[in-house]
Amino acid sequence: MKAINPWINFNGNAEEAFNFYKSVFGGEFAKVVRFKDLASAEFPVSEHEADKIMHISLPIGKNNVLRANDVPEIMGRTNENENRSKIAVSAESREEADKVFNALSLGGDVEGPIGDSPWGSYGGMFRDKYGIEWIVEFDPNDND
Repeated sequence: MKAINPWINFNGNAEEAFNFYKSVFGGEFAKVVRFKDLASAEFPVSEHEADKIMHISLPIGKNNVLRANDVPEIMGRTNENENRSKIAVSAESREEADKVFNALSLGGDVEGPIGDSPWGSYGGMFRDKYGIEWIVEFDPNDND
């Protein structure tokens, strides 16, 4: 398997969220496609949804890509409080884990403060200000 990359659905604020993620992780967007870019007679796009995100991707590290889109209103709202999954970030050091945890959790709700775990790793979990659930962890015994 080449990679597994998370894809997040947003209710119209994907671009705002991804600019925030870019400020934390760095890098440049690999792709940004807006609904208006795909508009046609077969795929009509309302004026108020034209600039919303159909696809956005942000490479993170060597082999990871975070992807997202805005859900068109005709499809209903996505339930941002029921993701039932978390995006896991494996940091290369305690310092990097602290930096990512503190930046991403700003304005969100910390569910598990960052610290040492009983199983030997260092990490924490939270829901960011966009409702996305994250785990940030550094495992000194992980040799990947």
